[in-house]
Amino acid sequence: MLREWLAFFGALCAILVSINLVTADSNECELPPGLREEIAQYQPVVDSIFQHIVSGEYAGKTWQSLLEFTDRFGPRLTGSKQLEDAIDFAVQEMIAEGLDNVHTEEAIVSHWQRGREWAELVEPFQKNLPMLGLGKSVGTAPEGIRAEVIAVESFEEFENFTADQVEGKIVVFVPAWAGYGATVQYRSESASVAAKKGAAAVLIRSMAPFSIGTPHTGTLSYDPEVRRIPAAAITVEDAMLLLRKYRRGDKMVIHLKMDAMNLDPTISRNTIGELEGHTFKNTSVVVVSGHMDSWDVGTGAMDDAGGVFISWKAVTFLKAMGLRPRRTIRAIYWTAEETGLEGADEYEKQHSEDEEDEFNVFFESDSGTFKPTGLDFSGNSDAHCIFAEIAKLMSGFNDFTYTEGTVGSDIGNWERRGFPGVSLRNKNENYFWYHHSEGDTMELEDPDDLDRSTALWAATAYVIADLSIDIPKDVTDYKPK
Repeated sequence: MLREWLAFFGALCAILVSINLVTADSNECELPPGLREEIAQYQPVVDSIFQHIVSGEYAGKTWQSLLEFTDRFGPRLTGSKQLEDAIDFAVQEMIAEGLDNVHTEEAIVSHWQRGREWAELVEPFQKNLPMLGLGKSVGTAPEGIRAEVIAVESFEEFENFTADQVEGKIVVFVPAWAGYGATVQYRSESASVAAKKGAAAVLIRSMAPFSIGTPHTGTLSYDPEVRRIPAAAITVEDAMLLLRKYRRGDKMVIHLKMDAMNLDPTISRNTIGELEGHTFKNTSVVVVSGHMDSWDVGTGAMDDAGGVFISWKAVTFLKAMGLRPRRTIRAIYWTAEETGLEGADEYEKQHSEDEEDEFNVFFESDSGTFKPTGLDFSGNSDAHCIFAEIAKLMSGFNDFTYTEGTVGSDIGNWERRGFPGVSLRNKNENYFWYHHSEGDTMELEDPDDLDRSTALWAATAYVIADLSIDIPKDVTDYKPK
């Protein structure tokens, strides 16, 4: 399942960060009688939401709450006490804010620990190689691995090596950056590709287009039929250095030490708080979401505490403004996204029996909370038409797109089966400079950008939740994975 998720997520990130989707135009649509006029009547409410959050009493509060959260809990690796403490805190705070039906729902998740790790080039000269073990990688023996290096740019180039040439070597994969969707296969597959020919370990160029000597981690996927070998990411600069030297014919030796361990699965929790609808409480729910877990480097401010907090504060501020829609708006902070959507998978299974009645639309922010420019919508053509009309209410935003595919990672489970989805469009051109690295910190987050993101999230969710009709959907049945 993880291999398929990584392939999907890579393609998704390529869409969200690099590719413009089809622009929505409601003028080409035939809406149900009176719906266009009904939607237009929400303009004063939308304007009021923006005023309160962007320039009123809630201005700066999303950023301040995010700052206090990331400073208090730091990185929140799946399976860690830090993540579970952060979940406990979110529950306590949402109760204090008066949100409805605050609770958690358990999920069995992976439990990987990094441990101490280092890599060093020892021949032809000594050089420290900053590195990060890949999530779910096995460790080395206590003495580490000291081996000669093979460096290649692609899987195709590696095919030219025989097993005898590869046996016992450390293979370094240095793919040219072609966008996350096209390049992430090297993070997920390199260990098993190299192990098939007897490699002792793999190092990969970090999945980033730009670097200042910072490695980027992420999850790998082992082929169950192939011996598991240690895998780590090194910096772009060091990967390019090793590739150049190898192509010159230089003999290189690297000493790699990793104490990484895969422990028994453990229990984590998805975290839920609601603004309960005044008419429909447990049906046609509008979900707003982000993922609570992060990698164990940086503080996970961008990926994805920012997404959590615009979802959380959207609901909190709507309640404080006295705006209670027809349908419930449910904030969900997913656990274990980074290790393969484990929290969302479990939630989907737990809610599968009556899901077509329970859910209306799924929102997710997981591609940064930089300066917002609009929204990405997914769904059928009827949903597209309603989304496009709602988008007209959002003054100052003109980047609204539509797809019949997916616009989220955790919510992709539902989108692929016909539920409508929404994600935040933002100026995230540099997202992968910081992704899964020590650079993912509060220094990336801007108070004004977070205010506008929260307001856009809150206003759109409120209108969808309060409309006289549900957003149309064509849902296929849930099938256990």
